[in-house]
Amino acid sequence: MLAIVCPGQGSQTPGFLAPWLELPQVAGQLAALSEIAGIDLTAHGTTSDEETIKDTAVAQPLIVAAGLIAASSLFDVELSSLPVVLAGHSVGEITASALAGVLTQDEAMTFVRERANSMAAAAAVTPTGMSAIVGGDPAEVLAAIEAAGATPANVNGAGQTVAAGTFEQLKALADNPPAKARVIPLKVAGAFHTSHMSPAVSALQAIAPQLKPQAPTVPLLSNYDGGEVTDGTAAVESLIAQVSRPVRWDLCMESLVQRGVTGVIELAPAGTLAGLAKRGMPGVKTVAVKTPDDLSAALALFAELEGGA
Repeated sequence: MLAIVCPGQGSQTPGFLAPWLELPQVAGQLAALSEIAGIDLTAHGTTSDEETIKDTAVAQPLIVAAGLIAASSLFDVELSSLPVVLAGHSVGEITASALAGVLTQDEAMTFVRERANSMAAAAAVTPTGMSAIVGGDPAEVLAAIEAAGATPANVNGAGQTVAAGTFEQLKALADNPPAKARVIPLKVAGAFHTSHMSPAVSALQAIAPQLKPQAPTVPLLSNYDGGEVTDGTAAVESLIAQVSRPVRWDLCMESLVQRGVTGVIELAPAGTLAGLAKRGMPGVKTVAVKTPDDLSAALALFAELEGGA
């Protein structure tokens, strides 16, 4: 069994889409996705600077588009015909939902456009951010986050938890870190997956009737509890609720291990989830598809797994 995972916000870097545009089909696909997103994804993926693509309204559509492009370049058959399971971290769960057939690509881009804009608006109300806590005892990490008044927004496993809150709360956490842990500010512009994002939940609920979600054709795991989502409407409801509730990537990784996953392919902009898998899923092979040069390694991993089936 192979897991295909899709990264979340903060995984983007300036110019990361440039190598993908060397593939003949990508320019047209990216232009079509840009039209729905309402922003120039080609420019943001190639020439925009770090501060520009940190903007939530830019970063989220850019990351979903990148994952869809990487998947289109990697697979020339329906994923439902392959022994795979899908999962995405935060905004990456939209990418995974599209690949699972819950949403069309157009619906996924419409959803992420509204998600990004409404989350950016919510983030503008109060200056907030997120910080990764690496290392430390898990109980002590959660206690330190609580003591600072922040929220454990992402419980990622493999020794990483992400706290979210006001800048004052994050400074208090950095000034009083858990023992044997590092507190690292993240390149995101808001306290995502907390009550600060409640206005965005209402905005997404308003557009939900425009969508026509289908049941997943490929096993799809939820950020809520790592469980499989089997109903299209329930999947969209979970995507909406996810905006203001914690992401439990640790439980997603546990589910992947329980399902017997022996290989993980992370779609662009890759690296973060493959790194977590190396630490949190011992013995599982990983491939981070950062550029088209990584497609052959991903296909080789797939062929290896199929050969061993």
